[in-house]
Amino acid sequence: MSLNANIPSGPLAEKWDKHKFDLKLVNPANKRRFSMIVVGSGLAGASAAATLAELGYGVKCFCFQDSPRRAHSIAAQGGINAAKNYPNDGDSIQRLFYDTIKGGDFRSREANVYRLAQISNQIIDQCAAQGVPFAREYGGLLENRSFGGALVSRTFYARGQTGQQLLLGAYQALERQIGLKTVQMFPRTEMLDLVMVDGQTRGIVTRNLLTGRVESHAADAVVLATGGYGNAFYLSTNAIGCNATAIFRAYKKGAFFANPCYTQIHPTCIPVSGDHQSKLTLMSESLRNDGRVWVPKRKGDPRSPDQIPEADRDYYLERKYPTYGNLAPRDIASRAAKQVCDEGRGVGPGGRGVYLDFTEAIERLGKSGVCERYGNLFDMYQRITGEDPYQFPMRIYPAMHYTMGGLWVDYNLMSNLPGLYVIGEANFSDHGANRLGASALMQGLADGYFILPYTLSDALARAGQTKITTDHPEFKKAEKDVQNRLQKFLSIKGKRTVKSFHRELGTLLWENCGMSRNAAGLRKALARIPEIRAEFWRNVNVLGEKEELNQTLEKAGRVADFLEFGELLVQDALHRSESCGGHFREESQTDEGEAKRDDANFSYVAAWEHAGDGKPAVLHKEPLTFDAVQLAARSYK
Repeated sequence: MSLNANIPSGPLAEKWDKHKFDLKLVNPANKRRFSMIVVGSGLAGASAAATLAELGYGVKCFCFQDSPRRAHSIAAQGGINAAKNYPNDGDSIQRLFYDTIKGGDFRSREANVYRLAQISNQIIDQCAAQGVPFAREYGGLLENRSFGGALVSRTFYARGQTGQQLLLGAYQALERQIGLKTVQMFPRTEMLDLVMVDGQTRGIVTRNLLTGRVESHAADAVVLATGGYGNAFYLSTNAIGCNATAIFRAYKKGAFFANPCYTQIHPTCIPVSGDHQSKLTLMSESLRNDGRVWVPKRKGDPRSPDQIPEADRDYYLERKYPTYGNLAPRDIASRAAKQVCDEGRGVGPGGRGVYLDFTEAIERLGKSGVCERYGNLFDMYQRITGEDPYQFPMRIYPAMHYTMGGLWVDYNLMSNLPGLYVIGEANFSDHGANRLGASALMQGLADGYFILPYTLSDALARAGQTKITTDHPEFKKAEKDVQNRLQKFLSIKGKRTVKSFHRELGTLLWENCGMSRNAAGLRKALARIPEIRAEFWRNVNVLGEKEELNQTLEKAGRVADFLEFGELLVQDALHRSESCGGHFREESQTDEGEAKRDDANFSYVAAWEHAGDGKPAVLHKEPLTFDAVQLAARSYK
C-alpha cells in the first residue's frame, strides 16, 4: 500500500499558508451540526477540544484522570521552544527547523517540521495572552534559556513549571467551553475500542472507571491525543497511568503504527534506587544550562564529590563535545553517561549515576540566583534523595522519557483511517529519531491550537457523511468485544500479579531495546515476549468485579496491550539495522563509537499494519525526501 502524506506542493516556507488557503471551510452555522470526540486532555487534547468548541463544533472530551488538570503534560518542566529570537543571538525559523531536523537525525518529515517551527511563535503569543507566567528579563521581554542540541537560547520557560503553567492555560480554555456547554467532559473514562462503519471512523467504546459501565459514543470525527507509550518499559518518567491502549486499539482496527522503536532516553533523571520503584523522576534538561556533568577519572573512586579535586574529574561531555559541551542532545548525553558507567566510573549505589554539579553556577550566580532559576527542582531532588544539591552535586542517570513513534498521520494529522486524527505525542510526525528538548510542548499545542482546527474542517466539508447512532450493529459488536475481554481478565484467576508481568516485560525491553541494541538481543526479546504474553493469559490474577472501581482490571488491560505492543516495538527495532539518533545499533557505529546512519537503505518512515492476532505485522514505507536541507553526519563536536 502506498502511503500518501498529502504534503502540499510549493516552496517549503509557503506550504502551510498555501495549504490553509486550499483547505475547504465549514460554514459557521453548520459547525454546530458536527460532533467531535477528543480522547485525552493534556496539552494537545485540551487545546484541540477548546479550539474546536470555540469554533462551534460539539465536542466530547474523555480522560482517565479525575480532571484534565492532572494530565501528564504538567511534567514537562523545562520549557517550550520558539524562534522569536528575543536574545538576538541568531535564531530564526530556518534555524529552529534545521536544529529539529538534525536532532531527529534526518528521520522526520521535512514539511511537518518546518510548519512546527513557523507556528512556534504563534504558540508563545497565544499562551502569553492566556496569562501563562513566562519568565521575563529586565527589559520586560520574555526571557529565554538554552536546551540541548542548540547553540541559541530559544526556550521560553516558567521557572521549572512550564508544562504545568501551559496546561493551566489550555485547561482554563477548556473549562470555559465546558461552562458554555460546548464541551461535554468525561473524566475517569477510558477508551477501550474504536468503531469503524463502512471504512469511516465513527466513534469509540469507553468504560467508566468508577462504575465500570461500558458505553458507546458516536461522532463525525475522532481525535486521539493520548500521549506516548514509554511505560511499556515499566520504569519511565511517565505518570503511571500513561498507556498505549487507545492508539493500540486503533492500530488493531487498521491504523498504521509508525516507527514504534523510536523512543527517547532522557539523560537527567534521578537514578533507580531499588526494586520498590514503579516510576522514575525527571530532573529538567534546563539544569544542564548551568550544571556541569562529570565522573571521577579513576574507576571505583570511593571519595565523596567534594573530596575529589578538579584534576581527578572527567567532564566527559565537555571533553568529547567541546562545541556543545553539557548541552549535547539527549541521546548523545545519555549514551555518554552509560559509557562512563559501563567503564566502572559511575557514582552512587550500583555505580549507575553521574554528577550534575552546580558549584560553579552557585559561585557565579549566588545561591539565590540558582534558586530563582531552578529552586523547585532542587527542592524536589532533595525531598526524593535526602541530599542537598546546593551542597553536593546531583546524581543523575538516563531513563525512558518520551516516544517519537506513534500512529502514522499525514500532513493533515489524519491517520490512514478516514476520520481518525492523531495529535501530540500519540502520532509520529515531527520528531524523527530523537526529539530535542522543549519541543514536545511545542508540538502538542501546535497540533491542538493551530493545525487540527484547519485540517479537520476540510475533511468535514468534503465528506458530507450521514449521521449514525450508537444503535448501529458495529457499536454493539465493539461493546460486546470489550465486555468479553474484561470478563476474560477476571476469569483467569492465576497466581501472578499484573505488575509482575509488566516489570518482566519492561526489564526485557530496557535491557535489549534501550540505550543500545543489537540483533542478538532483539531476537532474544522477540522470542521471550510471546512466552510472557502466553503466561499472562494463563496465569494473571485480577481480583474484583468489572462493574466497580477496579484499578487492577484497568492495569490488566493496559499491560495486555503493552505485551502485544512490545513485540511490535522490537520487531521495528530489529528491522532497522542502522543507528539513528537515540537508536543505537551496536552493529552500526563509527570508529569513534558514534551512531552511524544508513540513508541509502533506511531513509523512510516504517509504518506497520496489523495483520491479525498471532501474525507478524506488515511493513509499509513512506520515503523521506529532503529538499531544503542536505543530509549530513550528525555531529555536535
